[in-house]
Amino acid sequence: MPTQTPQAPTKEEVIELIKSIIDPELFIDIWTLGLIYHIEIKEHDIDIRMTFTSIACPAGPELVGEVKNKLATLHGVENVNVEVVFTPPWEPSEDLKAMMGIL
Repeated sequence: MPTQTPQAPTKEEVIELIKSIIDPELFIDIWTLGLIYHIEIKEHDIDIRMTFTSIACPAGPELVGEVKNKLATLHGVENVNVEVVFTPPWEPSEDLKAMMGIL
């Protein structure tokens, strides 16, 4: 009997896991913060393009590690690649500013 290759996760599954990753300084998940700029699922690989709230974000390496570790637990995932970019620079949305009380 042939072995079935595990099906790649859906974008919705990836987003749900990303929503469980909380920025340790702002106490808001990185999806809601808008730190994820791009998600691409290719067979057994997930490519993420993300940013930080600032270039000198002390939690940056921790957040990248958590993204990689959590997404690697999804069925069918062999590699998680995270590219950190600062263009465009992160800018909180008006809704996020209101949620954070900075409007």
